[in-house]
Amino acid sequence: MDKVILLNPDQLNRGWIDEKYIPEGEDRYYIRNRQSNADEKKWRHLTSSEIERLVLNNNTATSWDNVLVSDEFTPRLLQNNQFYGLVRIGRVSDSGLRFHDLRLPVGITNCAIHSCDIGDDCAIHDVHYLSHYIIGDRCMLFSIQEMSVTDHAKFGNGVVKDGESEDVRVKMEIMNENGNRAVYPFDGMSTADAYLWAKYRDDEGLQQRLHEITQASVDHHRGYYGTIGEHCVIKTSQIIKDVKAGPCCYIKGASKLKNVTINSSEAEPTQIGENVILVNGIVGYGCRVFYSCTAIRFIIGNNSSLKYGARIINTYLGDNSTISCCEALNNLIFPAHEQHHNNSFLIAGCVMGQSNMAAGATMGSNHNSRTPDCELLAGRGFWPGLCSSVKHSSKFASYVLLSKAAYPAELNIELPFSVVGNNERENMLEIMPAYWWMYNMYALARNAGKFKSRDKRKVKIQNIEFETYAPDCIEEILHARRLIEKWSGPEGPEAHNELILKGEQIEKSKRPVKIVKSAQGYRAYRDILIHYAMLNVLEYASANPGLRLSSLHAPVGDEFCHEWVNLGGQLMKASDVDCLRKDIASGVLADWNAIHQRYNELWARYPADKLQHALGVLALVYGVEQMGAEQWKTAIEEEIRIQEYIYDQVRLTLGKDFENPFRLSTSRNKAEFTAVYGRLEDNSFVKQSLKTRNEAIEKLKSLVY
Repeated sequence: MDKVILLNPDQLNRGWIDEKYIPEGEDRYYIRNRQSNADEKKWRHLTSSEIERLVLNNNTATSWDNVLVSDEFTPRLLQNNQFYGLVRIGRVSDSGLRFHDLRLPVGITNCAIHSCDIGDDCAIHDVHYLSHYIIGDRCMLFSIQEMSVTDHAKFGNGVVKDGESEDVRVKMEIMNENGNRAVYPFDGMSTADAYLWAKYRDDEGLQQRLHEITQASVDHHRGYYGTIGEHCVIKTSQIIKDVKAGPCCYIKGASKLKNVTINSSEAEPTQIGENVILVNGIVGYGCRVFYSCTAIRFIIGNNSSLKYGARIINTYLGDNSTISCCEALNNLIFPAHEQHHNNSFLIAGCVMGQSNMAAGATMGSNHNSRTPDCELLAGRGFWPGLCSSVKHSSKFASYVLLSKAAYPAELNIELPFSVVGNNERENMLEIMPAYWWMYNMYALARNAGKFKSRDKRKVKIQNIEFETYAPDCIEEILHARRLIEKWSGPEGPEAHNELILKGEQIEKSKRPVKIVKSAQGYRAYRDILIHYAMLNVLEYASANPGLRLSSLHAPVGDEFCHEWVNLGGQLMKASDVDCLRKDIASGVLADWNAIHQRYNELWARYPADKLQHALGVLALVYGVEQMGAEQWKTAIEEEIRIQEYIYDQVRLTLGKDFENPFRLSTSRNKAEFTAVYGRLEDNSFVKQSLKTRNEAIEKLKSLVY
């Protein structure tokens, strides 16, 4: 173990950064002065009377010449402190600060302060060791054991500083436990960045450039101070080391925060709560991390939460997500993920957002392999049911629901919107395609609005497709229909309502796989395709009054893009991703800002790209190259039918909860039940669905060829 080293007074005060790491012509404070805008502030030395009062108040300093203050300074508000090195103190006025129930007088008492800049009107009390920090105005620091910064602090960024070896670089080993998809976390990293880096490992030019631009994104010089933004409150915490926190951050009762950036602002304050341990990571804006959570080598996206003992390691948790009471190890989780139950477990996976882990779910058991380096890949809307257990390596299409089961072998489910079950009595896997559309419309129809309403981000680095029906899952539906056609044989999909298949292509076993209600699912998939296309047409028509359908032309040949990539929640054409990778590797996109700008440019173009895709899908459904008057008339009539169906199914699926006799059995009478659960006709989403249906039908009837 390291030994305790005896320092002389000069080493104690000046030895924080080795002279060899200070550029020629600079002093050891050059970075600190730049960080704190020291040239813009007016510091002065203490007067003899101020020093005398400070000494009488039991304050000590290695040299009072190194304690600088502003013009407004009240020395009697400093008591029982020790000052080391250069300490600069802003305005100290005879006033107080309040945050919730915490009220503290402005001033500094019972602290040991080493080489810090302290802003105006701060209340700093009982901080046993405060070293190399720049504290913003009106901050409250109370009852803290240690708050310090090293000269090589990186604040959670995966970079190395001058004189450091590569093996100290912090890496985030996402998607796989073997580390071969590791990325370097950095402040401002999006799930798109992480996926681009982790997924395309065979693109050597891309990999090399991402390494280089990330290293270049953070200054390699040593000597950066920790910064605490204005109006921050930090109280009753143990160890805060190499931490940077933005304005209005609230930290209470933390156990250990080390090598972390905590993004926060007045509009999106972040809170860190009791017994939390955060090491080597980045916390996004507007986050909540409470109640004994642990995160190691991590990024938590904006407006996300860890609660109630959650544990994440080597994991990126995307924006608008919550993990509570659960474990997530070696994952890349796209935005809008929910995982709330104490025994939910997710390991070595890429979950593409809008997902939910039920209680007892175990995603990623390695007991079927001799190595811990397998993976799970799940499309948008993945929902494993209660106590589901899935083995590596498994892949799931969008909006797959797993019924409660211990699935005995690896799975490759290519049927989106399906429910999957393990029929133990008949020893076969069962899949019902388009289950959500046929039997769970309330949840499906509510999804897009739910995710949008939960998006409270002010800083939106990651662009997110919230719509349920989007090019990624639509292409999966086209593929699923081709599979059902193939499995049905020469009789065709309508000839069978149940298919029995050999399991090898769907499950890694020799037992059969049953496709339940395959004909119904095949027809339902067709309705989803029409609905997706017509929704995009209606959106375009709303933005372009007077639109004639004859002016809309479907893409033909190579213009029709069938390959789409979910890049962290933003959908892009595969050709655009290929161009993006090429431009990064060649240096056209020279830094992360340029890459993010490209994402934004593609996002701005996305509605037009999606419309073209929708028109191409519609032409495919009707078997024509271009839609004519007859096809448009049929499409409008079918979409009116589909709108009616959606509303009816919303009422039907939700209505089951109001008619379930077992739900009614816990109430004395129907009046008590209604008082607790309300009435179906009063449900806000049912009302919204009716309004949506009526508006859509009115617009559809107004369309002209």
